[in-house]
Amino acid sequence: MLKLVSGILKPTSGSVRVEGRVSALIELGAGFHPEISGRENIFINGIMLGLSKREVEKRFDRIVEFAGIGPYLDQPVKSFSSGMYVRLGFAVAVHVDPDILLIDEVLAVGDEEFTQRCIAKIQELKYRGVTMLFVTHQLDHVRNLCDRALWLNEGVVAGIGDPVRVVDDYLQSVSGTRVDREVPEKPIEVEKAVVASSEETDADPMDEERWGSGEIVIRSVAIVDDQGRELVALGASTSVVVEMELVVREPQTDVVFGIGIYHADGTLVYGTNTDIEGFVAEEVANDGVIRFRIKSLDLVAGSYRLDVAAHTRNGRAYDYRRGSLRFVVGSRVHDVGVYRPPHEWEFEGVRFKKIDDQHRYVPASIVETMRELESEQPGKPNTRKKRDSPNGSS
Repeated sequence: MLKLVSGILKPTSGSVRVEGRVSALIELGAGFHPEISGRENIFINGIMLGLSKREVEKRFDRIVEFAGIGPYLDQPVKSFSSGMYVRLGFAVAVHVDPDILLIDEVLAVGDEEFTQRCIAKIQELKYRGVTMLFVTHQLDHVRNLCDRALWLNEGVVAGIGDPVRVVDDYLQSVSGTRVDREVPEKPIEVEKAVVASSEETDADPMDEERWGSGEIVIRSVAIVDDQGRELVALGASTSVVVEMELVVREPQTDVVFGIGIYHADGTLVYGTNTDIEGFVAEEVANDGVIRFRIKSLDLVAGSYRLDVAAHTRNGRAYDYRRGSLRFVVGSRVHDVGVYRPPHEWEFEGVRFKKIDDQHRYVPASIVETMRELESEQPGKPNTRKKRDSPNGSS
């Protein structure tokens, strides 16, 4: 498919339309000449990818720095290891400023440090608006890097849409537990069936979606305070408990429970699960309750959604509830972002006046007026009002 998009192959039927400069990370280093140096190959490869010699010269230092093979740059490429080939090929391809970047399993090659550098570069390109077509069997990369996912099974589209949903469909199929999405094998007597349509809709992203194989069901989800009272609107730095009530339809030993907190715009604020934090289920055979306690929910004011899930260690969902709850965090502090870390200010060499809590969130000009009024008659807040009264009475 990548070779069709890049123009290496022609389709036997149908057509492929591509708009913009394409850079392909398909067979990295395939255009390198083994008898000449890495330096010369950078220029040749860059020109093959559509750059002029001057444009390659402008990017040359950045390419070499990213590849990390400076000491060997003037050696013949035939002396390079396969890892050095990949590094140099990737470095050239991502620095041609493509509109469309095609990536084929390149993140599976090289050491951990280089892989992390590649992921950071891909995130940067995403931020700049580059369209990326990424083909891989590394499911975590699909979940974490992709905005949409396409599952191809022997050349036929088996699923397309949200990455988490498509990856789960794939895992359900591989494990042999994927159920018919129209008529669930195990109807679940909750407000919705766990197994839901995987087709994309224009629904509100804060609305609940739900899917899974159904052996374990999260029957209810609530955010409660320390006294067990259910909350919907929270104050800043509130102590809360996420409470999940379970129904076990079939006992399982491979079970992970997870939560994710998302801002209304879809930004992941925080996510974790029992496997990440070192808890291994011995057996989940009985109904029960899982509680996730947050001593201080240090979120900036805004609307948020809560995702909860019960799944296997490889990510196959028993019950995934996206947007199971909405909640609102209120605050009189007008800071920005999503997270408010505990903090304090210190000043050295400069002077600031501390506004007391009573006036902290009042505009500075009004605070000064209030201070002037209070200083006129300290300890007598009603004096001015009496003075302004025609008869001297309040």
